[in-house]
Amino acid sequence: MSKEISEIEITTEFIKLDQLLKFAGIAETGGVAKEIVQNGEVSVNGEICIQRGKKIRKGDKISLGDIEVIVV
Repeated sequence: MSKEISEIEITTEFIKLDQLLKFAGIAETGGVAKEIVQNGEVSVNGEICIQRGKKIRKGDKISLGDIEVIVV
């Protein structure tokens, strides 16, 4: 099974992890995004991340199941 890879463009220096999940359409609401992160379901650059406020910058890769998002 292959990963669904998409690119998300940000125009700021960074975006917080939970905001990115919502912005990318992975999480329907901020509350859902918070839960996904706190449950350890998201990895940032290959490492599980449970900090919903983690600063995500251009070049970072976010993975959740079969979904991979690259920030550009």
